[in-house]
Amino acid sequence: MGGAYLIGILVMIVSFYVQWRLKRKFEEYSQVGLSNGMSGKEIAETMLRESGIYDVRVLSVEGKLTDHYNPQDKTVNLSPDVFYGRSVAAAAVASHECGHAVQHATAYKWLQFRSQMVPFLSVASQYMQWVILGGILLINTTPIPLAIGVALFALTTLFSFITLPVEYDASNRALAWIKNNRIVNEREYVMSADALKWAARTYLVAAIGSLATLLYYVSILMGRRD
Repeated sequence: MGGAYLIGILVMIVSFYVQWRLKRKFEEYSQVGLSNGMSGKEIAETMLRESGIYDVRVLSVEGKLTDHYNPQDKTVNLSPDVFYGRSVAAAAVASHECGHAVQHATAYKWLQFRSQMVPFLSVASQYMQWVILGGILLINTTPIPLAIGVALFALTTLFSFITLPVEYDASNRALAWIKNNRIVNEREYVMSADALKWAARTYLVAAIGSLATLLYYVSILMGRRD
């Protein structure tokens, strides 16, 4: 189990680094004004309209880096810095979230699969850690509770890996659109791609971290000792 523990620590360190880099990149590119002067809200509404999507609203939500697309109520939710911002960072984030709206409108299979898992995982996540804790305490009596907990955690790990193609595809759609429609110039495009690259890495590290944790629980279940 020592090996799995060390991997978990390493993943945690990398995760902190990636989160720090993402924050720094967003702050840096938030200071670079967009040459066309459009706000994140205007970019989002333009991308939706030119993608033939007219039933998705663009809203402002509180917080920093809280931007997301909600497929349930069909809203692109942008943080104030992105919604009102007229920067390279705002353009990258706004177009990325609209990339998810385009995925939804075109029935992108990975987004559909991910959305189908959400209701079950929302319920399972409330009890999963308690099941795993109870399973560890009862491991010498019966392996069944821990086995159930590991199975539930395996589904969350699968969910984190399914998220990867969803996020990378949304970024690819965003970058292609802002480039083809000349929302950004060449210099701004490079910055936008860099910002979205670091954003995607947060999901990659999260998936790897979830896998490392899963392997740790599996090693306990299988009774392995280093």
